[in-house]
Amino acid sequence: MIAYDLICKAGSHRFEGWFGSSADFDMQRLGGLLSCPVCGDPSVEKAVMAPNVGRKGNQAPALPGKNETDEAVAVANMPAMPAEMVEMIGKLAEMQEKMLEKSDWVGDRFADEARAIHYGDAPDRIIHGSATIEDARDLHEEGISVAPLPLPFVPPDAKN
Repeated sequence: MIAYDLICKAGSHRFEGWFGSSADFDMQRLGGLLSCPVCGDPSVEKAVMAPNVGRKGNQAPALPGKNETDEAVAVANMPAMPAEMVEMIGKLAEMQEKMLEKSDWVGDRFADEARAIHYGDAPDRIIHGSATIEDARDLHEEGISVAPLPLPFVPPDAKN
């Protein structure tokens, strides 16, 4: 996950957004899925922010991850997430998983397959796959609805 400081152009309100990748941010911004939580302005850009550079390897604490009892270990310098947010993300993950079970994985053929479905050259169905930001932009310009997944996703062909 990548955390960006974001700013709206209308009211210059600063807020934070979390994304699976830089491409996810671009797709959500171009798809009109981002807006300022204060004033609702859809003109959201990345704000200038200081990089989060860790200490030298010989000074860093143990890496975050799992401990012997398989419980999540807190990330250094990260405030604890409110229980409501943890619950919400869990529910969102469950919903995404259920949605993907009813969707066909088309891999990097996503743009071509979405066009074929849109123009009636392929059976109408729900698909998911990968696309470049340019592909997503082109699909949007053609009037074909696309949206990024809200949470990171491991493609079936990349799983062990």
